[in-house]
Amino acid sequence: MGYDYLVLGAGMQGAAAAYDLARFGEAELVRLADLDPARAAEAAARVNRLTEGDLAEGGQIDVGDRAALARALQGVDVVLSAVPYRFNLLITEAAIAARAGMCDLGGNTGIVLEQLKLDPQARAAGVTVIPDCGLAPGMVNTLAVYAMSKMENPQEVRIWCGGLPRYPKPPLGYKLVFSIEGLTNEYFGKAEVLRDGKVVELDTFTELEELEFPPPVGRCEAFITSGGTSTCPWTFAGKLRRYEYKTVRYPGHYEKIKLLRDLGFLDPEPVKLGAVELAPRELFHKLVPPRISFPEDPDLVVLRVACSGLDRGEPIEVQLELMEFADESAGFSAMERTTAFPAAIVAEMIARGDLERGVIPLERAVPPGPFIAELTKRGFRLTETVRRPLR
Repeated sequence: MGYDYLVLGAGMQGAAAAYDLARFGEAELVRLADLDPARAAEAAARVNRLTEGDLAEGGQIDVGDRAALARALQGVDVVLSAVPYRFNLLITEAAIAARAGMCDLGGNTGIVLEQLKLDPQARAAGVTVIPDCGLAPGMVNTLAVYAMSKMENPQEVRIWCGGLPRYPKPPLGYKLVFSIEGLTNEYFGKAEVLRDGKVVELDTFTELEELEFPPPVGRCEAFITSGGTSTCPWTFAGKLRRYEYKTVRYPGHYEKIKLLRDLGFLDPEPVKLGAVELAPRELFHKLVPPRISFPEDPDLVVLRVACSGLDRGEPIEVQLELMEFADESAGFSAMERTTAFPAAIVAEMIARGDLERGVIPLERAVPPGPFIAELTKRGFRLTETVRRPLR
């Protein structure tokens, strides 16, 4: 018998995750549930069409409704949350109560820390819950653990990652590849990193640098954003000197967003306009997406992980690089592939019973070797470079 999966959210990432589960997850059933039943039905039909099967079915759910969640989770082996991160704590509680495994796309470290507090309950229920399993946070952190494993004494990890348009256009040189709320959440607030072996908070949108990627990307810029490190700073405190994450964009994007930010157009606090109160950021969320979506234009994802340290007493650096493009034949964007497929891989590991029971941080739970083997099955092309510089 196969596994019964439930994917919450039938948007871009949910549909891609369901496709992966149907194709690779030894599934008996893949249910997609969304507040919009028509969207769920359409996503399920797409999965069945692409896989030439009938494993997927759609349905309606309000994930904020505890009773509805409890009903939907009955008999489920693993639930994958592809809904906004603010629901993930509630879904974790419901999954544990239903004795179902769970993983999510995450994106907010504060919520992940609350999820981890439910570890005793998950262990008692005999289930596995792994938060933050998308791209960044997610795959980048598993790749970092792999790079660390290549040396005896890892000391520093630096990660750069970004979803980019294949052909950048004005006004921002950027194509919206996930929710605008998720984007501004990453851009503003605090980022947790390791510096000198200790967890510290840094302001986002700081420490701008330039770097070069292979063609067709070329010169880019990168800066500190929130969420990408997930719980790794706490996991590796006292073991590494440095662990940090930066978002990659084409040159000029940083200055344009920073100008809007400095002028107050991205403030979350409401301002009064005549008789109306409105948060500038809410207006940004409404006005900007149609102007930077470019639905017909292909995207790509660049990722670089660099780990340096000592091996047999000698300096060593391991660098991993990935550049992924949209899959035009299946109709999945590069961001969908690199976000949803890694989460589906973790869901499949949970279903097979390969991972520790409890609510476990990704970097502790997921074995990087088998994970990378699964990426290879899906056509991901990871490049590994080992440098042993002279002293």
